[in-house]
Amino acid sequence: MQESYYELTISVSSHHELFSDFLADTIPVGFEETENGFIVRSEDDLQTIAWGVEQFAQALSKALSLNIECECKQQKLKASDWVKEYQQSIKPIEIDKFYIHPTWDEPSTEHINIEIDPALAFGTGHHPTTASSLRAISKYVKENDRVIDVGSGSGILGVGAIKLGASVDACDTDPVSVENTLENAKLNGVEFNRVWEGSCSLANDQYDVVVANIVADVLTFIAKDLKAALKDSGVLILSGILDKYEDKVIKYYKDMKVVQRIAQEEWVTIVLQKENA
Repeated sequence: MQESYYELTISVSSHHELFSDFLADTIPVGFEETENGFIVRSEDDLQTIAWGVEQFAQALSKALSLNIECECKQQKLKASDWVKEYQQSIKPIEIDKFYIHPTWDEPSTEHINIEIDPALAFGTGHHPTTASSLRAISKYVKENDRVIDVGSGSGILGVGAIKLGASVDACDTDPVSVENTLENAKLNGVEFNRVWEGSCSLANDQYDVVVANIVADVLTFIAKDLKAALKDSGVLILSGILDKYEDKVIKYYKDMKVVQRIAQEEWVTIVLQKENA
């Protein structure tokens, strides 16, 4: 271990989820999410990453006609076993039938275990959208169901559905996410039926449950594809929706009935069925 490491603290005033997506897509190391932003740690200097984040903030402000404040502060710290300290700060979480824990913690004897290491900076169950999606999956996915996880990220939702006895496909437009979906399936000793890079329009089947934990704008853009992938009696789980965009999303699914609304903090997950179901 080197004698020192770099720590970059990123504070953002709004659109936290868009900055998270940007970091996940562009930086070669994991990062920690905080209430006001992010922390990136590396043995290499992080000034280039800081510059990239600031440029992204400026471009986002211009695109949205908003003043999005972004502050990046880097410091060089004396090396300690900060990886171990970080691991100790990550606690397992119980979500209905599931128990999500990192590989260094003991599994539950009473729940369905899902192992996910948070250092990959993908869904771990701690974010409200992932947690509420897992609650919906716990309730609506049944043994032998056909399920598709659209925008799979870490693959945690699909892994959960497989452990409930479903046959699961998964897709993501990000190749890194596809790789992580496959890695986490292997970590959990399960196998997806099919995983591909691309959208759900490439699906060659219809499903009992379609789950999409993405962002509001994407959920409106791919509404037609999500509904086409769903059986007439199927359930559609939409997540990643900030409550202020809920009405906007529902307009694109007005031909479906809302079966359940799961709210956590400022995030909303909506469960829908076709009107004739």
